Amino acid sequence: MNKSKRPFLQSKRSVRRRLPPIQPGDRIDYRNMSLISRFISQQGKILSRRVNRLTLRQQRLITSAIKQARILSSLPFINTKGTQFAKNKPTAKVRKKYKKIRKKDKSTVRDEKK
Repeated sequence: MNKSKRPFLQSKRSVRRRLPPIQPGDRIDYRNMSLISRFISQQGKILSRRVNRLTLRQQRLITSAIKQARILSSLPFINTKGTQFAKNKPTAKVRKKYKKIRKKDKSTVRDEKK
């Protein structure tokens, strides 16, 4: 019957609270691009409430502002400048190698036709 001395242990999480992402003075508006861009992912998706740490009302206002900005074309629907979709350009060595392979393929096709 050896009980611990402290039955109600405090959690070991830090006590430091995060600042809310939207300050009381900030206006949630489709024209406020610096505010809206914080709540959009790199792909152009609207981030969830849990990730944003917003209240339900703030999330609704942010979502409607983002959608309004997209409709008025001040914000793109999809982020095409993301690095995920960009294709790497082939280097000079790869291009030379590819040309050699293609030349060999063409010559074998010509030989077969004769």
